[in-house]
Parts: sequence; C-alpha cells; structure tokens
Amino acid sequence: MKIPIVSFLIIFLAACNAGKTFNKAEDAQDAGRQFIRASLDGDYEKARFYLLNDSVNLLLISKWQQGFDNLDRDTRQQYRDASILPISIKTVNDSVTIYTYSNSFRKDTTTVRIIRVKGEWLVDLKEILNAKR
Repeated sequence: MKIPIVSFLIIFLAACNAGKTFNKAEDAQDAGRQFIRASLDGDYEKARFYLLNDSVNLLLISKWQQGFDNLDRDTRQQYRDASILPISIKTVNDSVTIYTYSNSFRKDTTTVRIIRVKGEWLVDLKEILNAKR
C-alpha cells in the first residue's frame, strides 16, 4: 500500500517541478512580440526565455521585474490589459532587427534589439542603454 502512495507522490512532485515550456520564436518579430507580451503580463519566466542570456540583460530584466512587482494591483492589471503598439520594426541585416514599440496603457517608447544567435531569435535589452546616451 505504501509503494503506490510513494509512487504517486514522486510523480506528482515531478509534474509540479516540470515548469512551463515555451516555443522558440519563429522570427525576430515573433521574439519581440512574445517578450513584450510576457513583460506586460508580468510573466518574467517567459520573458527570460526570449532574452539573450548575458549578465547585462539579466540585470536589466531583474530591474524590470522589480519595478513591475512594486506596482499596485490595478496598475499591473492595466499593463496586462494593454495592447502592444509597434512603432517601427527595422531589419538591420539577416541577424539583427530593431523593434520600437509602446503600449496602449503607457505611451512611453521602448526600443529593443532582436538578434539571431545559433539560429534562435532573442531579445537584447542593451539597446535600451544605447538609446539613453
């Protein structure tokens, strides 16, 4: 009797720890859209999936997440309800696209670089730092 219960618990715990799975972006625009939507929704696990994994980007996304987490509940909901408003999607070359957007809640303009690394499209937030110079 103990063996089936233990087996069930092991399977249950493994399923709980499986985490979310996300689909790789089909192209630069898809990577940008997926990243932006996840950010607006406060789904930073998903946003990190579409992010170029380097120390600067991880620091920037952590700051974004802190800012989102510190918002009041109503403001977070307004971001979740917001639409992405693409302003400009410019292909620089076959591996780099610049995606400039705002959202329907806050009209602030943000620009991110989307790059192809080993065949995978990823968002590089360092373009935000370049825009502030």
